[in-house]
Amino acid sequence: MGGGARELAGYLAGLAGWVAALAAAVLPQWRQSSYAGDAIITAVGLHEGLWMSCAAQSTGQVQCRLHDSLLSLEVHIQTCRALMVISLLLGFFGIIVSVVGMKCTKVGEEDPVTKSRIAVAGGVLFILSGLCTLAAVSLYATQVTYEFFRESTIPINARYEFGSALFVGWGASSLSMLGGSLLCCSCPAKERRGQQYHRQPQPSTAREYV
Repeated sequence: MGGGARELAGYLAGLAGWVAALAAAVLPQWRQSSYAGDAIITAVGLHEGLWMSCAAQSTGQVQCRLHDSLLSLEVHIQTCRALMVISLLLGFFGIIVSVVGMKCTKVGEEDPVTKSRIAVAGGVLFILSGLCTLAAVSLYATQVTYEFFRESTIPINARYEFGSALFVGWGASSLSMLGGSLLCCSCPAKERRGQQYHRQPQPSTAREYV
């Protein structure tokens, strides 16, 4: 794969990862009602996300409510919110920086070395964005797992399990880090060493006559 094609593939993967991270951040299905156990309750399905909680009835009606207060939320939700916002900001700047540094764009094409370095910087931003998304969804999943298996009087069919937004977030982090890695392969081309040195005079093979 050529350098330009590799950069384009990395940019498209990073862009897709950013869009998926945005979708994961706004979706309310970070955790959902568990249907395990003997007495399965199917009348109402509960979903909770970073910004709202929803109740889906068997008739198809869905009612959502935003979280009332930021300070009253649990610590892991506040942390995941901050990580997702940081991830989206890093990904946004990565999109802009990568466009400037890609070989297929006309911006700064008179200095290919600096242009390649800008593309690498965009790749680093994508990787950091993917790591923030990965940290957010993994932290939330760890908390859901802990609450599901801990000793409690709450019946198992009233607990929560992984929602679809977590899997979207894991996919988003993978795409972002893949795209960033491909962009980081656009290392600055080494300058030709021959241009830095003057040509050495060739020894003369002809005999000098007095």
